[in-house]
Amino acid sequence: MLLHISTWQEIDAFLKTSKAVLIPIGSTEQHGPNGLLGTDFLCPELIAHEAQKHAEILITPPFVVGMAQHHLGFAGTISLRPSTMIQVIVDWVNSLTKHGFERIYFLNGHGGNVATINAAFSEIYASASFASRPVNFALKQRNWWELPGVQSLSEQQFPVGLGSHATAAEVAVTQAGYGVKQAAYEPKIAPTGPIYDAIDFRRRYPDGRMGSDPAQATPEKGRALIELAAAELVKDFAAFAR
Repeated sequence: MLLHISTWQEIDAFLKTSKAVLIPIGSTEQHGPNGLLGTDFLCPELIAHEAQKHAEILITPPFVVGMAQHHLGFAGTISLRPSTMIQVIVDWVNSLTKHGFERIYFLNGHGGNVATINAAFSEIYASASFASRPVNFALKQRNWWELPGVQSLSEQQFPVGLGSHATAAEVAVTQAGYGVKQAAYEPKIAPTGPIYDAIDFRRRYPDGRMGSDPAQATPEKGRALIELAAAELVKDFAAFAR
């Protein structure tokens, strides 16, 4: 069930059967020469929608802009400051809990979001604790590639050149949903190293990749990753929603 194509009456009725909701969260940032700017929110969205075919899961619109300042040297990247992102997450959660949701699950697609999402959770829990009132809710963050078996399958598909940004796996997932974009690049496997600010990132990784060879990606490999991740998401979300 998709929140954004439901009526308020349908959501009101849903709350009588479940207090859990899933938010796909990611980023709008460069993903190398053949990766989509929306990769980091499209991957969790594709996986969540696949999971929803097999279980009753309420899914919100994706949280599409994250903490991506280090990618601002590439055209099209949109970023929030960590402090801004924390406040936006707080407002999303407060809106949902006001309606009666008690279990809010963030399926994340961008490693750069992790610290900020956790900081937002801390702010939310602190507000509840200082209020000295009973609040029956829980928050969870899960990176899609950390669902059981997904990283192992990625490493089997891409034993060399999986990478850490613009990865072969995430490019394959988006290819399964949105088709293939061709690109030529050198070297075959991109360099790897630290991440600092946008100027330094562009200097170290001139085409945007980190350690990856996404030319290996195919829609078929992406479909296998989506199906495995979705099956594991169904189980993980059900356990959290209890």
